Amino acid sequence: MKINNIITKEKIEKYTKITSEALKEIKKNIIKGKENYAKEIIEMTENYLKDSEYFIKNKDFVNAFAALNYAHGWIDSGVRLDIFDVKDNRLFTIK
Repeated sequence: MKINNIITKEKIEKYTKITSEALKEIKKNIIKGKENYAKEIIEMTENYLKDSEYFIKNKDFVNAFAALNYAHGWIDSGVRLDIFDVKDNRLFTIK
């Protein structure tokens, strides 16, 4: 088995694209009555995406990748808590 222990700019770009796409999708699919929860999740996701951009600019790929994981974790938590009505198992951890 090949060990994959290097965080490349290409890998970060791939996951930035996926997380950004997931963010757009959740913004369109907020479950009625859960808008306040959704707002907080969306804000946190956007903040972590901005953090990732900052780290990328400073060539700190480890922290950029970590921030992306936090961003997507917020999205997936909202999906699992039924705050967003999404079906794409490529973008989300779906029940």
